[in-house]
Amino acid sequence: MTSHAPESARMRDAARFHHPSRDTALSARAGGRRRKLTLGSLALLTTAALLAGGCSSSSAKEAAPSTPGADGSDETAGRPPAPSGPTRTASPAPSLDAAVKEITDAQWSRMVATGLWRKGCPAGRDQLRRVEMNHVGFDGKVHRGVLVVNADVAASVIRIFARLFEEGFPIRRMEPMESYDGDLNASLRADNTSAFNCRRPEQINAPFKESPHANGRAIDINPFENPWKDLRTKSWSPSSKYSARTEGKGKILKGGPVWRAFTEEGWVWQNIKVPDYMHFDTGYPSVPFKGPSATPYEVEEPAPAG
Repeated sequence: MTSHAPESARMRDAARFHHPSRDTALSARAGGRRRKLTLGSLALLTTAALLAGGCSSSSAKEAAPSTPGADGSDETAGRPPAPSGPTRTASPAPSLDAAVKEITDAQWSRMVATGLWRKGCPAGRDQLRRVEMNHVGFDGKVHRGVLVVNADVAASVIRIFARLFEEGFPIRRMEPMESYDGDLNASLRADNTSAFNCRRPEQINAPFKESPHANGRAIDINPFENPWKDLRTKSWSPSSKYSARTEGKGKILKGGPVWRAFTEEGWVWQNIKVPDYMHFDTGYPSVPFKGPSATPYEVEEPAPAG
């Protein structure tokens, strides 16, 4: 997730992190230790996901608590409908099927219009990439998602999510922040997995030039199942329901498959002094990524809009 502007020395420390163009199709195949997922194995993953215990096996339509009150308790309300945006359709074959693209004129216009990017933000259009890839949903089916990340982490992101796909780790939804008008809280409440966000001044934010999210080098995964602790209200956001780090569907645990996939690529979990279970980044203050195969992808010039 990460942090809000400082109100005291402790708050500064606790809050600093938040806190198409022609396709360049990438073969997101895992290394020697990874197997290509088959239709049969996906079926097994689906069965396993449906049988998994710990958390509730909620679907995208399931009710979710609204933003908790200052006392940390949950106020129940229906989960808001997913915002209109790119239709998530499964690829014919059950693989990650990842592609890295430049930001299109249409997407960039929307990012600017929603305030997701503005003058002074550290990562501009030329540095950002649109990574399209499949993921396993909470329904056990394959869905298409999008993350906007810095070009220097695109290769790493694909390797990480290839591993998560093979593991059958469920992701509720994966949509860029402009689908939520740049509103962090709306994205969190929708249990949306997201990356780039140069947050507006009124939102939870680190000094945005140093922020991993504003530089496209941070990812928040399944926020509802992996909340963060907001010190301003002393409550969990977006919900306290799954704040305990016990086994559960879509949850991130130290030593688990998500933690291993990221940390073995040189990413850091939480990287903040308060719990922030959804958040991985490549370091703070954010600098060019030096992890495995960090060379930015070169993509063709975008096709004319029309």
